[in-house]
Amino acid sequence: MLHIGGLRTALFAYLLAKQTKGSFLLRIEDTDQERSVEGAIENILRTLHWAGLPPDEGVLLEKGSVVQRGSKGPYIQSERLDLYRKYADELLASGKAYPCFCTSDRLDRMRKDQQAHKQAPMYDRKCLGIPKEESAKRIAAGEKYVIRLEVPRSSTVTFTDDIRGFVSFEGSTIDDQVLLKSDGFPTYHLAHVVDDHLMDIDIVIRGEEWLSSLPKHLLLFEYLGWKAPRYAHVPLLLNADRSKLSKRQGDVAAEDYKAKGYLPEALLNFLVLLGWNPGTEQELFSLPELIDAFSIERVSKAGAIFDHEKLDWIQGQWIRKCAPEKFLERILPYLKKDLPVASKDPEILAKALLIQERLVLLPEAPETLRFFYEEPTVTMELLANPKQKLTPELVEEILPQLRSILESVDAKEWNRATLEVRLRGLVETKGYKLGQVLWPLRAALTGKPYSPGAYEVAEALGRGKTLQRIENCIGK
Repeated sequence: MLHIGGLRTALFAYLLAKQTKGSFLLRIEDTDQERSVEGAIENILRTLHWAGLPPDEGVLLEKGSVVQRGSKGPYIQSERLDLYRKYADELLASGKAYPCFCTSDRLDRMRKDQQAHKQAPMYDRKCLGIPKEESAKRIAAGEKYVIRLEVPRSSTVTFTDDIRGFVSFEGSTIDDQVLLKSDGFPTYHLAHVVDDHLMDIDIVIRGEEWLSSLPKHLLLFEYLGWKAPRYAHVPLLLNADRSKLSKRQGDVAAEDYKAKGYLPEALLNFLVLLGWNPGTEQELFSLPELIDAFSIERVSKAGAIFDHEKLDWIQGQWIRKCAPEKFLERILPYLKKDLPVASKDPEILAKALLIQERLVLLPEAPETLRFFYEEPTVTMELLANPKQKLTPELVEEILPQLRSILESVDAKEWNRATLEVRLRGLVETKGYKLGQVLWPLRAALTGKPYSPGAYEVAEALGRGKTLQRIENCIGK
């Protein structure tokens, strides 16, 4: 399923494509068949569409079905095997690659021996010296083999990465990478080089864990006579302890954040700031603003901490920015599921607006609104708030006065402004602090320690329900 880091990479690619009037293309790299997950392609596409990053070309989602559109297809690598075989054979013929007949058992023993001697695990080139005639006979006899890249060990591979700057790799440290596996499927290394060339990809944006593989890819472009694209290796996403973001320590699938109720605008805004610095104090960016402002040159080399508190802050800011009708539209599915009575309330918009300033995650809406539709459970522990210097005795003194004041307000005058004037009058007359009056009123009406303000709640509940709930508290 689409990793949250993959969504960030997709966002960077999307922004650059739109800045340059290019195409945002989705290619499915499924050559590692053992890791293929059923439904993953649909998941990637649904997530990109939800995030507002629909592909222009390649593998697309149309009316719920996966299709391929564009002149460079097919765009699913498992449907391009003949192409990879063609170029692997070219590399064999030119002496830039060779067949390897080593078994998995032998390779495992080789790696364990290298580790025991504290050597970097690399293929020992046992098959490099096999004469071509012998290799051909063994292949004809049906012996299993892979095709490996032959790296010139005395060479130095250099490149200027869009983020890392100048990088250099000694040939003696570069492994003879497998290019084509015994099942006929290519590895990522060969497949992406072939596809990036044939699909006219001009910049490859990917995680920094691929930086060590860059020299192999540059050699392949050179051996095949092609110009290499630009490369930009983005910093890893890290946990707070600076370990690599992993499923063991939190959610890593992009769809997990959708399920939790994060807005796509908020998630993209958060992700773009993981590694990219706009160079200004601005923190909130819409997608059109990002298309104008983003630059790969301002992406940092350092790993980016995935700060959940910052994500929640950005989420809150985007919820506040929602137009009222749009906000209601977004919480309505959750209300229909968990508080159906609210979804049918003709006055739901006014009530929803009261929680918009306080809501963080969309699925919290039903519970946050529940007190409007169900009688709350109110305890003296909630009413007698020490922070407001409210004792049980003071609560019992104030509640009847609240009832008396509110009973004097006519139904026609029942609005926030009138309620505020009357209750402030009580504060001034009796010498209470404002919080000592408003806290027990709000707690009596909602049964919650956190909720919209007392005036707003009383106005939305109406005169009858407000007085009834105060009476219930007095009765207890």
